Amino acid sequence: MQVSEAEWTDIEKKVARTAFDKAYEREIEVLLKQVREQASTIVDLTNIWQLHDFLSAKRYGIEGKYDYQYAGLLFVFAGLVKEGWLHLNELEGLDKGKLSKVAALSRM
Repeated sequence: MQVSEAEWTDIEKKVARTAFDKAYEREIEVLLKQVREQASTIVDLTNIWQLHDFLSAKRYGIEGKYDYQYAGLLFVFAGLVKEGWLHLNELEGLDKGKLSKVAALSRM
């Protein structure tokens, strides 16, 4: 189910970029809050390493998840919808077929 860049209209590309960026900003904002909370409780070296491990895992997950390549973008959107970082209505403007695929994949 690959959708190449050629199959995305200029309007769809703009909608996709905006939705992608919103989801990313939401997740990063939550991460920042978590880091601030964890950092405020540091009392020893063990807590520092725990924070480091937490950040390493989050970085790996976020960098792997937010891949803006049109061929896999519908899968990315489905995952973001499933995790709650993105809402289907924020993808309004995409082709109905693309929206249906994202909706179906997000329920899997």
